[in-house]
Amino acid sequence: MNSHTRRTALALSLPVVLSLVAGCGYNTIQTLDEKVNAAESQIKVQLQRRADLIPNLVETVKAYAKQEQTVFLGVAEARARLAGAVQSGNLDSMAAANQALNAPLGRLLAIAENYPQLKSNENFRALQDQLEGTENRIAVARQDYNETVNSFNAYIRRFPQVITAKVLGKKPRSYFELQTPGAAEAPRVDFSK
Repeated sequence: MNSHTRRTALALSLPVVLSLVAGCGYNTIQTLDEKVNAAESQIKVQLQRRADLIPNLVETVKAYAKQEQTVFLGVAEARARLAGAVQSGNLDSMAAANQALNAPLGRLLAIAENYPQLKSNENFRALQDQLEGTENRIAVARQDYNETVNSFNAYIRRFPQVITAKVLGKKPRSYFELQTPGAAEAPRVDFSK
């Protein structure tokens, strides 16, 4: 084969190769994978924010209800498990630890019913509002993450992207699931009484 024939063959095969590479979805797979990673990061940030708010809430309640040590210990242990799960980066562990925090945190917030002066404390109300806002942010971050995972998983299952995904070692990502039935609803504590 002479050099002119090689150049002609290369010129003819180049568009075919480029269209195959463009059609394989490599760039889109990488983009969607990064979006999933970013959404997962938001879940971690919000769970860490929740864990960080709790010590201030506990200290505020302690000032009024020193005899509630078992509740304080339960909250501290559950918070430590959440912080550890966030550090591990394992979504299943984070979801379980987040769910496990609901019961002791609910008991802590319920203490306020027995202490009218605590319910009227500005710091307590501000922390309660921040915690509620964080719960909403966690719900939004979870929804955003799951939508992003859905897009990624659906894309890598299509042809020809499924081949590219296998070559890259990209597998379907896990959803951030709530751990128990009824957990989709944030715990509600009414302090208006």
